[in-house]
Amino acid sequence: MDLLNTLVEKGLRRELPTREEALAVLATSDDELLDVVAAAGRVRRQWFGRRVKLNYLVNLKSGLCPEDCSYCSQRLGSKAEILKYTWLKPDEASEAAAAGVAGGAKRVCLVASGRGPTDRDVDRVSKTIEAIKEQNEGVEVCACLGLLSDGQAERLRQAGADAYNHNLNTSESTYGAITTTHTYADRVETVQRARGAGLSPCSGLIAGMGEKDEDLVDVVFALRGLDPDSVPVNFLIPFEGTPLAKEWNLTPQRCLRILAMVRFVCPDVEVRLAGGREVHLRSLQPLALHLVNSVFLGDYLTSEGQAGQADLDMIADAGFEVEGAGTTTLPGHRAPAGCGSAGAEAGACGGDGPGVSGPGGTEEVPARAAAEPSAARTDLVTVRRRGAGTGLAPNA
Repeated sequence: MDLLNTLVEKGLRRELPTREEALAVLATSDDELLDVVAAAGRVRRQWFGRRVKLNYLVNLKSGLCPEDCSYCSQRLGSKAEILKYTWLKPDEASEAAAAGVAGGAKRVCLVASGRGPTDRDVDRVSKTIEAIKEQNEGVEVCACLGLLSDGQAERLRQAGADAYNHNLNTSESTYGAITTTHTYADRVETVQRARGAGLSPCSGLIAGMGEKDEDLVDVVFALRGLDPDSVPVNFLIPFEGTPLAKEWNLTPQRCLRILAMVRFVCPDVEVRLAGGREVHLRSLQPLALHLVNSVFLGDYLTSEGQAGQADLDMIADAGFEVEGAGTTTLPGHRAPAGCGSAGAEAGACGGDGPGVSGPGGTEEVPARAAAEPSAARTDLVTVRRRGAGTGLAPNA
C-alpha cells in the first residue's frame, strides 16, 4: 500500500505527513487495519523499541469544578455519581503515588479539578511534589492543574516538577461546542507557559466526542506544531450525568486507526494510551501497544481501569517490556541532557521537526462511510471507588 510505505518513510525521517495522508489513515478499511498497525508499529519501534512507559494518576481533588467541559464527569452541573473530595494532604498523595511506583510506574501524574490553581494551591502541590520525590527516588512528576498564571509554572519547576499536562482535547474550530468557560487559546497558552518554564510539555486529545475525521487531524497537527514531549490519547468515557453520555461513536478498529494516525504525525514523541482504552479498545488493547509507547497503569481520575497486574501481563504477553527508571524515554535528539528531569534546560526538550503552517498538498481523500456506532457498553464504565480519596487500596 503506497500510502503506508510513504508514511513509514516519513516517520523514520521525522517528516510531517500531509493533512490528506493523515485523513487517509482514518479512512482505511477494517480489511487494511493490520497493515496500518504494522506500518505505524515500524515507526514506533524505530524510536522507542519495545519499551512501554508506565504512568500513574493521583487525583488530588475530585469533582467540584467550575468549568463546563462537556466530556468531564467533574464538570459544573455534572450529575455523574463520582467521588467528590477536596485537596489530599501531601502525605496522602505521596502514599497514593507510592502504590503506582511499586506497580512499575515511572511517572506520577498529579491532577486537580478546577479552572486553574491559586498561588496557595501551587504551594500545596509543591509540598506534595517534594514529598513524593523524597520517598520515591528517580520518579518523574507531572502536574495537571488547569490554566496557569504568570510565575506558576516556574514555581512548580522549582519544587521539582518534571512535566506539565494540559490537553488541547479537540480542534480549535469545534472547541466552543465542547467548552464555553475557557478557550482553545487559553489551553495553548498554558502549554507554552509550561515549556517556557523548563517543564516537559504534555498535551493530547480526546476522541469520540462526535468529531469528524478533519477535527482529529486538525488537533493532532496542532499538537505537532506545539511539539509536546508526550501526547496522551484519550477515548471518551460517556459518563451518565454528562452532556456527552450518549456519544458512543467508537469501535476498537477506529481507535487503532486514530492511534496510528497520531503516531505517523508525531513519530518520535511519547504517545500515551490514556483514559477509555478498556471501554473502547477492549480485547484489542494489546494491538495498541504496537502504536503507543506509554500507558496509564490502573485507575483513572473518576473511573476504574483494568487491574494493574492485568496491564503488566498484557504488556509481557504482547512481547513488550516495561521501561525502567534508569532509561530515558525520548530519543536522544529530543532529550538532550536529561530532558524531563530536574536538570533540563528551558526549551531544551523540543524536537526539530517542522511546525504546522496549514494543510499540505491538494489531493482529495474520498470520504469513508461512517462505521456503525458500537453498542453502548455502559457496563464497562465503572466509577472509581478505591484509591485516592477513599479508605480502600488503590489499583496499581
